[in-house]
Amino acid sequence: MDSSGWIELFTDGPQADRFLAVLQAEDALVIPAISILEVFKWILREHSEAQAIQAVAVMQRGLVVDLDTQLAISAAQLSHALRLPMSGSIILATARCHQARLYTMDADFQGLSDVELISKR
Repeated sequence: MDSSGWIELFTDGPQADRFLAVLQAEDALVIPAISILEVFKWILREHSEAQAIQAVAVMQRGLVVDLDTQLAISAAQLSHALRLPMSGSIILATARCHQARLYTMDADFQGLSDVELISKR
């Protein structure tokens, strides 16, 4: 699940239930460290540090994957090939490295077979 999914879930947005179903499978949940950065930053800006810390605690139930050299190179290749922004390419590279399906609301990932694009409506 990418940052858009986490934020939708934590704000109880209209598609929160779709992401809650993904969260239920904690043993298969892969969380790129950059998603923690993005979600913490967003919640800190929009709400409070205490809520941001609580959100990160929930996110850490899954496997948190740090950015290493090999993952950075894979992300750069994806960014170049698919014209993805940096964070998106890191998130997709992390999912692919762990053979995980990426759940997102971000249209940048549209058309990719290993991505579940959830409509914002």
